[in-house]
Amino acid sequence: MKQYLDINEEVKKALENNQPVVALESTIISHGMPYPQNVETARKVEEIVRAQGAIPATIAVIDGKLKVGLTTEELEFFGQSSDILKASRRDLPYIVAQGLHGATTVATTMIIAEMAGIKVFVTGGIGGVHRGASESFDISADLQELAKTDVAVVCAGVKSILDIGLTLEYLETQGVPVLGYQTKDFPAFYTRKSGFEVLYQLDDAMSTAKTMVAKWDMNLKGGIVIANPVPEAQAMEEHVIAKAIEESLKACDDQNIKGKDITPFLLGRIKDVTKGSSLDTNIALVYNNAKVGGQIAVAYSKIK
Repeated sequence: MKQYLDINEEVKKALENNQPVVALESTIISHGMPYPQNVETARKVEEIVRAQGAIPATIAVIDGKLKVGLTTEELEFFGQSSDILKASRRDLPYIVAQGLHGATTVATTMIIAEMAGIKVFVTGGIGGVHRGASESFDISADLQELAKTDVAVVCAGVKSILDIGLTLEYLETQGVPVLGYQTKDFPAFYTRKSGFEVLYQLDDAMSTAKTMVAKWDMNLKGGIVIANPVPEAQAMEEHVIAKAIEESLKACDDQNIKGKDITPFLLGRIKDVTKGSSLDTNIALVYNNAKVGGQIAVAYSKIK
């Protein structure tokens, strides 16, 4: 495995010394936002993680190498390149073997984080069960990864372009704990509430870290979803985002968008319909997740 893994020296030293490290994905850089906003956001997220006392480790595939911790130059490269593939679990063997570049999704970031020994991962939102999945079988690989990979994922829930109820049912079937961070309501990415409750609410980083330790000490395989709602000031009004999503879903059907193209199409369309406010909310919730994730990583390292 070591022949494929390239861990940044700062990250490697932190892991060897049991210092807190937070994994970050790279899809948000290459496929989530335009340049230079994508790189500026990535750098800000890393700064927020550092401000909590943890070391950021942005994860990506460059020239077939699994990179854990990107340099400033590599962040710039990812932000401006057009030949970067979106890499989920199924894509990783091909991208690595062919020496290509890949932006890691939630699933692949979890895989590589676990390889490196990182236990906390911060993202925007996880994938889930798509609407109409009873016919399309369109279910994100993120959910299966959460069932088997020992990484805690700090997120703002799942986007309401998905079937949130079925997503939570799937996670329950796979034995994945879904914890509300200072909330009893499962967040819906752009909004603080989805209409679904979490089973357990945790109110601070230490109690969350203790839950992580207990799970893995008992050899209960798989990840944990730490659902952290977007700050109230940056949350979108439910009727506004609901209307934008319905319009975007109709456009998706009309244009026969399928498979892995659905989510980026919908997010781009929603951004246009909301005149950019959905992107502002997206950035705000990622920053908030970075703050909470950094605090949880610090608490976890203290226990371990």
